[in-house]
Amino acid sequence: MSSQTQLKPARRSRFALRWYSWLLLAAAAAYGLAYAMHWDDRGVLWVLERFESTAEKQESVWLPDYRVVIDAKLLPGMEKDEASDLSYNPQTKTLFSVMGKNPFLVELTLQGDVLRKMPLVGWSNPEGLTVMPNGLMAIVDEREHLLSIVKVDAETRELKRDDFPKYDLGPSKDQNKAFEAITWDARNQQLLLGEERPPALFTWKSDGSQTLEGDKQKLDSDELDIRNLSALAIDPRTGHTLVLSADSHLLLELDEKGEQVSFMTLLGGFNGLKKTIPRAEGVTMDESGTLYMVSEPNLFYRFEKQK
Repeated sequence: MSSQTQLKPARRSRFALRWYSWLLLAAAAAYGLAYAMHWDDRGVLWVLERFESTAEKQESVWLPDYRVVIDAKLLPGMEKDEASDLSYNPQTKTLFSVMGKNPFLVELTLQGDVLRKMPLVGWSNPEGLTVMPNGLMAIVDEREHLLSIVKVDAETRELKRDDFPKYDLGPSKDQNKAFEAITWDARNQQLLLGEERPPALFTWKSDGSQTLEGDKQKLDSDELDIRNLSALAIDPRTGHTLVLSADSHLLLELDEKGEQVSFMTLLGGFNGLKKTIPRAEGVTMDESGTLYMVSEPNLFYRFEKQK
């Protein structure tokens, strides 16, 4: 009896130790995930959003008010092409998306219907796209660290990279996660470029033609608390910058000073999304404030602000 009595506490202690170890492991994993996803930063911003006045909200994009109206629409025949970016053309009132795996440019309606496909001959891995003035578009090839400025009109059926000016983007800290994002900043007459990882922003002056001025300049910013930078867009009404992160499942709004204003999570159950956006790679906004996104491999989303 005495030996059995002595064994029971030992068994309980071993069980308690295992339970305690698993609890610590789960807590460490949860902390690691929260740290990697910057949930602590999002929590702080979420609290700050509660104190924004109605006037301040009206002067910004204010992403919490957006709800999806087209949710994960399939882009037909593009399952193996990987939608990599998206840009709105105010002249044609259409969208242009670039496919990275099998390089081509596609024109879409604002409802996500395909109008035409244009092969991109000579590009290796086109990841960034933006519409510029006068029918010009800038395309970033992440693998070759090149920026090309092409001309696209209603008659364009194919684009050859060697027919257009090219600019060397130079080396990146991580050559495999280099320049991926680009958007035209009409107010400041410049291109805004984004490195994927570690996230960083650069500007390159332009008069809106195929000629860039000087060299790109890095922007100092401590507001990019995201795991990676997938795409950029600028709201034509406020001039605020939208920063998309596929790894963080997040769209972040920065004001003209580069400070965080609002955010939208891309997880299922939020902002009307039925399911999490798998890998959001492109974002753009039109002059009315409607928001558009594409996700790998071939999904289209449209968000509208609730009045």
